Amino acid sequence: MAGGVEELLGMLYEMVQNAFSLPFGSDRCILDKDKLLGLVDEINAILPTDLKQARSIVEGRNDIISAAKREAEAVKRQAEERARQLVSQEEVLVVARQKANDIILSAETKAKEMRRVASEYVDNTLKRTEEALSEALNEVRTSRAEFRSAAAGKKPGPE
Repeated sequence: MAGGVEELLGMLYEMVQNAFSLPFGSDRCILDKDKLLGLVDEINAILPTDLKQARSIVEGRNDIISAAKREAEAVKRQAEERARQLVSQEEVLVVARQKANDIILSAETKAKEMRRVASEYVDNTLKRTEEALSEALNEVRTSRAEFRSAAAGKKPGPE
């Protein structure tokens, strides 16, 4: 007879609207019982299917919303974990840089100390060498003077 519940309800409304009113009671009317029951039967036949379909749609929508919330929560947890990892890595990087700076500073200090000690060592070695050479030169001069004296027949002595 009719397609959807809305159309059947419209027909039912028209039927009541167009019904004959009873005398002395405008709020009461006469309706064709068979037509009325036929429309109600059709509504009852269609309504469970429509309600089932609507419930299915609502459940599907709720499932989609729940899945989206779970996925959003998972993405949020992953983002928070990644942020913690990045912060942790940044902290490790800061500590590593500080340690590297400390090592470099320590190495520079040790290198300066080693240069100072090496310079002192070289200076002392050159001083001893100079003194040894000076002493050797004095011995050579003394030996030469003695040699000249010996060659000239004189007694050895300083020049």
